[in-house]
Amino acid sequence: MSIPQLIISILLFLVLFFGIGFLINMLLRSTWFMAVVYPLVVIRIVDDVRIFEYITAPATSFSALGSKLISLHIADITILLSGLAGAILAGVANRVLRSKGYRMF
Repeated sequence: MSIPQLIISILLFLVLFFGIGFLINMLLRSTWFMAVVYPLVVIRIVDDVRIFEYITAPATSFSALGSKLISLHIADITILLSGLAGAILAGVANRVLRSKGYRMF
């Protein structure tokens, strides 16, 4: 992956998950919903195992997930962490807006 692709991907994930997190937190009147749900999104992005298989065959599913997470490159980890930062920033923005008196947040 080239440097411009990495920078654009980092910004895209940051803005994407900030926007999604901000809207979901606003609609559900919660602060950290997207930051809690984000690891599940990462699992769906990284792993090819269906969600139902985590219930029926947890040992093989979690071992496959562990091997997939270990085999990620630094660029992939950086992009995924920028998405987590966006989700956390959405919670911080909602909390600040609530403290400033905005009732819909």
